[in-house]
Amino acid sequence: MTSPSFLRSLRRLWALEKFGYSLRVFIALASAMGLSGWLDRPALIIPLFLGIIASALAETDDSWRGRLSGLSVTLVCFGIAAFAVQALFPYPWLFALGLAGSTFVLVMLGTLGERYGTIASATLILSIYSMIAADQHAATGPFWRDPLLLLAGAAWYGALSVIWNALFSHQPVQQGLARVYRELGQYFRLKADLLEPVRQLDIEARRLALARQNGRVVGALNAAKESLLNRLGQGRPGATINAYLKLYFLAQDLHERASSSHYPYQALAEAFFHSDVLFRCQRLLRLQARGCLELGEAIQFDQLYRHSDDNAVALADLEASLDYLRAQNNPAWRGLLRSLRALSGNLSTLQRQLANASNPDTLAGEQDSTLFDRQPRSFRDALERVRHQLTPTSLVFRHALRMAIALLGGYALLHTIHPDQGYWVLLTTVFVCQPNYGATRIKLVQRIGGTVLGLLAGWALFDLFPDPEVQALFAVVAGVVFFATRTTRYTLATGAITLLVLFCFNQVGDGYGLIWPRLIDTLLGSLIAAAAVFLILPDWQGRRLNRVVANTLSCNADYLRQIMQQYETGKRDDLTYRLARRNAHNADAALSTTLSNMLLEPGHFRKDAETGFRFLTLSHTLLNYLSALGAHRERLPDDASDALLDEATERLTAALGELAEGLANRAPVAIHSDEEDALAQRLEQVPEELDDAHRLVQTQLGLICRQLGPLRSMAAHLIRRERGATG
Repeated sequence: MTSPSFLRSLRRLWALEKFGYSLRVFIALASAMGLSGWLDRPALIIPLFLGIIASALAETDDSWRGRLSGLSVTLVCFGIAAFAVQALFPYPWLFALGLAGSTFVLVMLGTLGERYGTIASATLILSIYSMIAADQHAATGPFWRDPLLLLAGAAWYGALSVIWNALFSHQPVQQGLARVYRELGQYFRLKADLLEPVRQLDIEARRLALARQNGRVVGALNAAKESLLNRLGQGRPGATINAYLKLYFLAQDLHERASSSHYPYQALAEAFFHSDVLFRCQRLLRLQARGCLELGEAIQFDQLYRHSDDNAVALADLEASLDYLRAQNNPAWRGLLRSLRALSGNLSTLQRQLANASNPDTLAGEQDSTLFDRQPRSFRDALERVRHQLTPTSLVFRHALRMAIALLGGYALLHTIHPDQGYWVLLTTVFVCQPNYGATRIKLVQRIGGTVLGLLAGWALFDLFPDPEVQALFAVVAGVVFFATRTTRYTLATGAITLLVLFCFNQVGDGYGLIWPRLIDTLLGSLIAAAAVFLILPDWQGRRLNRVVANTLSCNADYLRQIMQQYETGKRDDLTYRLARRNAHNADAALSTTLSNMLLEPGHFRKDAETGFRFLTLSHTLLNYLSALGAHRERLPDDASDALLDEATERLTAALGELAEGLANRAPVAIHSDEEDALAQRLEQVPEELDDAHRLVQTQLGLICRQLGPLRSMAAHLIRRERGATG
């Protein structure tokens, strides 16, 4: 009998994100290998395998209908590319022009969205695979043989993908939501670290770690949204998708509440150093972090989520600690206790929402469950998007031009020196050449290291296992390892794909002869990619840092504007509000990514990195204060202080817009504003008779106003540095 533990292990394996992908690849490669063995035609292996690999690289998350439509487009693109290569291969000059032009067009298609970009990238890779196949059989076989075999391999994997997704359509949504809650759990943990009531705490380092983790949360939320959007269709969502949709909106609300800040934490730590209240807050937040991780696991493995009773006990302990502090009736604590009460209320709401997540049907339905679709809505819209990017200031245009020139240079090089198996130079260039220097540098090291690893392993395995059938098995396993690790451990993935190539070519008798050419081609291709990124319209992150920071401030201003509108009309999570919130978090994540890439650039180009990281800390703190306002949204009753709140909203959004415009245009900005100082003082003078709702809004606006001074100083410093560098 099968043991329950074995069944549980099998179920957990089935639910892993890469398992289905790897299993499809295994079936496709194993069946292609089996077919070539059954027909006793080992020459079929290389084109069939290359077609399968290209098709798997073109796969995007979609419904089965979407995948069927995408497969049709993919096969058309693959067919045009394969037959064009075959037709132009004997004519180097025409081939060079076609290679450069098609590369530029295919990279530019990435402006239309991830789906089109993935298909275009896979088409470019398949065109180089076609060159490799044509180079192998330049003088043998009919014109159409290799293109049709490549298309047959691509169609076979595509058919498996469509069938798989028709049978297990919801699994990618589960995996995407599970990732969201895992990243949220880590965000909760890092947020809890900020509540450490310890003197001399390096709060800036912890805020920086939190800002970076926020980028990962935003990335997971964006991926989950696309996965849901691809399955919603035009009609009403089914019960399962509706439940996942509620869990997605719950994650958004949890994110907003978790990213809230109600007061500078160091001030709270100083005031309540001899109390356990911040330890109580920290404990509850860490329990909620564990709850997020457990909820993510329950979603991934399709299990019932059980909310721990420890959370309720921790919340009760926190309330008791607050009651004790209030009973002390210390006048110096009055304002701070109100901020603690707001923090406690936020944690209480988080606790209730996580408890309700065990049954998605009990979650409050969204007033507006529309998701914003960024895909082009028509052919005219697609053309307009591409046309808008046809400018040297566009990062996509620069990358497209860089790739076209790099591949043209690689093609000229291999014809100049006539290396054996020279088309691997082009393939290496395609994989290594990334949109920015930092990513290219990482990929270059990983590609070379993985290739050396794979070649050494292949050389050893050729001697240890000379049997062709065993080597065929190794080739299939290596292909599976490549696809299982290509997005997370690229060095291992490169080693695996190198092994696959060696074993496939050894099936036709020349595996040993490929070892040195593969190494040399990898080095040449990597060198070309590095030179292209360094010399051809380089995208140094420091040169665009001002625009990235400007976008962050502009999005924060729009977020504040949307929040304050809802204090007038009442809470409503409509598309306009959620889009403003998501744009603010996306901009924050983009700034974090830009700075991470900047650290990988040569020293001269990362001179503004320290200023950038200070800006990231300030802007993320600003976003935290905004999130607190968003988390407590409700319609405010009419009050005499409303005029002050309206004035503050207008002044703050105008100031953020002014800073954003100055940064974007590298125009001087004022370092200090007496008007903003006066406004901050007025906001901080909260009348005792003011109700709690107005008090919270006024306090948060005061905290935001106090952020403007440091933001102005950082903006002026950055603008001076950049004007000096370009002057």
